Amino acid sequence: PVVDTYGGWGSYGGGALSGKDATKVDRSGAYAARWVAKSLVAGGYCSRCAVQLSFAIGLPHPVSVQVDTYGTCKNKNGMAERDLAKFVEREFDLRPGFIVKELDLRRPIMRKTAAYGHFGREEEDFKWEKVKDI
Repeated sequence: PVVDTYGGWGSYGGGALSGKDATKVDRSGAYAARWVAKSLVAGGYCSRCAVQLSFAIGLPHPVSVQVDTYGTCKNKNGMAERDLAKFVEREFDLRPGFIVKELDLRRPIMRKTAAYGHFGREEEDFKWEKVKDI
């Protein structure tokens, strides 16, 4: 289990986040997935969801984007759960460089993530916790 993320709630495949540079997709991708998931819930598309992003070295976009709403999809704007991944790809630029830029991950804020975790904190520095209006 990864002790510096969601505990047992969210899946993560890359070890601990705290030992990685924030520009690496292990870390920036986890932040982006959180940002997308919070935005989908806040936007009224579902009550709960998990977003999975998969990246490959040398490719500009994720090779896979998946959204699981655990059966809570609200079919907003006629969008079924199966449509949400394509919607995410249209509404969010998930290229690794853009994630770093959009979430401002080059700032020296990562020490704050070493205590009390990376997620579920409403501090101004944690831009992945700020929802995007979609």
